[in-house]
Amino acid sequence: MKRLLFIYNPHAGKELLKPKLSDIIDIFVKAGYEVVAYPTQAYQDAYKKVLKYNAEDYDLIVCSGGDGTIDEVVTGMMRRSERTPVGYIPTGTTNDFANSLHIPKGLLKAADNAVNGALFPCDVGKFNDDIFVYVAAFGIFTDVSYETKQEMKNILGHMAYILEGTKRLFNVPSYRIKVTHDDEVIEDEFIFGMVTNSRSVGGFRNMIGKQVAFDDGLFEVTLIKRPTNPIALQEIIAALLIEQVDTKHMYTFKTGHITFESLEEIPWTLDGEFGGEHDEVVIDNLNKQLEIMVPHKHIDELTDV
Repeated sequence: MKRLLFIYNPHAGKELLKPKLSDIIDIFVKAGYEVVAYPTQAYQDAYKKVLKYNAEDYDLIVCSGGDGTIDEVVTGMMRRSERTPVGYIPTGTTNDFANSLHIPKGLLKAADNAVNGALFPCDVGKFNDDIFVYVAAFGIFTDVSYETKQEMKNILGHMAYILEGTKRLFNVPSYRIKVTHDDEVIEDEFIFGMVTNSRSVGGFRNMIGKQVAFDDGLFEVTLIKRPTNPIALQEIIAALLIEQVDTKHMYTFKTGHITFESLEEIPWTLDGEFGGEHDEVVIDNLNKQLEIMVPHKHIDELTDV
């Protein structure tokens, strides 16, 4: 009999998982799996659990939670010598990565996809010595996710991020950074930057562009320049609100390898969690190194054609 390790965060989102737990495990069993269920107990618990299991013990790891949970599971998986396919049941607030991969929103449909979907070899990001699943970012808004209280997220959902973020618009820090990718060097002052493998970030869908493949070895990079006057700031805000790239105030490009160098240490966020402060960051695309379950009918939309 196949064996499945189910790692879940019982407190993610609005604790929607608890009343469905029995039905979800039933779906796993009907798919032919013997199930070991593990509710996470603390920060980094999912990461430690994935790092320590014996490869021969499980045929599939399924995790449930928000971006923090999937980030911990994938980080643990990337640090293993023998990797196991991953299924994902999203129960967080925004679930950008799951939405991008067309993982169903309903818990039972997502559970079914986790055991009966198609295996998709997905790109993952390496950030210095760390790992991120779909976004590494710095600047305005990036600390909103981990500074916004869980209760606030549960009540307001995505609006909590927006409300928390708009408080900062009147005191926008900027960073002078040297950005090197491929054969290009950019030196400028930025209020925001993100390196992504997702079709939406923070619920914003079109900032990144529509031609996003998840297995092409390339990240989408968006860098927003420091506005030099109130009109420029208004134009940037307008572009964010209509979810469109403003080429006058932003750099956008694709790359598989990028470095950021700055005189001061800059705080970064990885998948919505604090990623430390750095004056030098090297980001590499780990091409097709995560096997994740996605719906059969959407697999062609995710791939590099």
